[in-house]
Amino acid sequence: MKLFYRIGYYLFGFSIGLFLLSIIFKGKKTSGNYTPNDRVINDLSKKKWNSILEKKSTFDSISFHDFLRTASVDFSMSDTSMDSCKIYNLNGYWNEQALSLEVENCEKTVKLINLYLINK
Repeated sequence: MKLFYRIGYYLFGFSIGLFLLSIIFKGKKTSGNYTPNDRVINDLSKKKWNSILEKKSTFDSISFHDFLRTASVDFSMSDTSMDSCKIYNLNGYWNEQALSLEVENCEKTVKLINLYLINK
């Protein structure tokens, strides 16, 4: 069999496989969160969150999601060994101010426990 025909058959089969994969994954919400930091941030952003700080806090849900885009999880300060609700420390920026948040990640909700301003 000629090389040209082999390449043609390969490309034909490869294109059929890509087409079938696109049909299979079309309706699914797949994402490429491969690092532990990305998985935690993705999990926190999907859940409803409650603040146990004072009601005077200007850190609302929109601000929380803006903060999550730039946040990173500090696993050395986090307590992930708990069974029910894990506690994570997030570091990031909000309104050009460095913040550190302590959040409690439960099954359906996220609770904001502490909010620290980081001075540079």
